[in-house]
Amino acid sequence: MSSLSNCKCLCLSLTSFGLLIGAEPLPADDWHARVQAGIAHLPRYSGSDERVSAPLLGVQITSPYGLFLDSDKGLGWAFDEDDFGLSLYVGASDGRKDRKSQFHGSDALNGMGSIQSRPVFGLEATYPLGEAILGATFEHALKKDDDPDTGSAYNHLKLSISAPLYKGAYGELLGSLNSQFGDGNYVRTWYGVSAKQASHSQFRAHDTHAGLVSRGADLSWSLPINEQWSVSTVLALQYLNGDAADSPLVERRWQTAAAGQVVYTF
Repeated sequence: MSSLSNCKCLCLSLTSFGLLIGAEPLPADDWHARVQAGIAHLPRYSGSDERVSAPLLGVQITSPYGLFLDSDKGLGWAFDEDDFGLSLYVGASDGRKDRKSQFHGSDALNGMGSIQSRPVFGLEATYPLGEAILGATFEHALKKDDDPDTGSAYNHLKLSISAPLYKGAYGELLGSLNSQFGDGNYVRTWYGVSAKQASHSQFRAHDTHAGLVSRGADLSWSLPINEQWSVSTVLALQYLNGDAADSPLVERRWQTAAAGQVVYTF
């Protein structure tokens, strides 16, 4: 069952594109592997108007028993039939540095404190509705430390609907619409500014609450070269909503990103 997979978090991170490009699941009747390499052009953090071009590298291994190892999602198990798909996985959450470091972070966040990656548990389900596919992804990130601003446990939910727009001699074009939600800790971690953070940064304090974080759309095109090689591109857009959009961290509500990859399957 093919579908556009989820972004780990709203910030259009490098790991997001490993999920968006070449995300069609591998057959589970034998061992399969996929290697991906490419480049992405995206914001430095969610809401930023600074952009960066960064390399993309990814590996996916699928066993005939449903177990998989994915450099983006982590280690998990997937069940995939014509009428329903379900996967469970354990991986690592995204992070955000409060200084510019190669392809990550921004000096504009100085004083906010870095958001460290932490273990994340994910549950993803897909359901076909004609040619369209309904998707839901829930992720729970564990507590990192006792700092409520950057280390709290949080929950994130993404709902999506995707459908093929074209399939023929020039490959396959898929379109997807999505809405993303976060609990209070999620929105505070990524978009809130506490009094402590305000005193150490350039931002005013900003209180946040749980709710809708963004609405977005993805357009993905893949073109097979032969049975093993293919190329894929994706354009992703997110429009921040609610307390996320009102955050002083957000310089631009519309967030756009693009990427291209070469995929080798064996």
